[in-house]
Amino acid sequence: MEVFAVALSLLDKRYAGFLFDMDGTILRSAASAERVWGTWAENHGLDPVKFLPTMHGSRGIDVIRRLNLPGIDPEAEDAKITAAEMEDLDGIEPIPGAGEFLAALPLDRWAIVTSSVKALALRRLEAAGLPRPRFMVTGEEVTAGKPDPQCYLVGADKLGIQASRCLVFEDVTAGVQAGEAAGTDVLVVTSNQGKIEFAGRSTISNYTKITASLDDHGQLFLSLKF
Repeated sequence: MEVFAVALSLLDKRYAGFLFDMDGTILRSAASAERVWGTWAENHGLDPVKFLPTMHGSRGIDVIRRLNLPGIDPEAEDAKITAAEMEDLDGIEPIPGAGEFLAALPLDRWAIVTSSVKALALRRLEAAGLPRPRFMVTGEEVTAGKPDPQCYLVGADKLGIQASRCLVFEDVTAGVQAGEAAGTDVLVVTSNQGKIEFAGRSTISNYTKITASLDDHGQLFLSLKF
């Protein structure tokens, strides 16, 4: 139970809605993304070992713009990368327990908030066998990507609630910062990494020992499975 102990501080809280990042949070797609982005990096003279850790959690267009490579059209390159990611679905799978956790939630009380474009997000969800949400915020819907809080503010608005009444599920620094800047509580999913970077924050390694329920007032709350 140690991996869930740091999440205990959230168990007494009640929420109007849940907002989920996608990649690394409810499904694993890092291998696919790193294959595509690694090839792209090598083709542009970048060291994949140094570059790949910098691209997770951000919109592709923002990653490319930050590099400020000469003679590069960020929008065109982003489109090429997205097309390649759409074709590379090998190894995409749900985080353990994520499917059951999501399926138990009321459809109007949760949303996916991802840096991916909508077409890629839907393709990865299908590949992982995860439910398609009623509400989704994707990279093309915001003018500023994570760590800007805009995406989570939009997500809360789609649910018709204030962001401060939401719990965000995230897995990388940029997303955690976005959620906190939006005024939400954040639960970090550490399935693909250690917890050192998120010291002091509530974490879970997967969803196999955690469940969500509605209280007598219709508010969501978390509890641990024993």
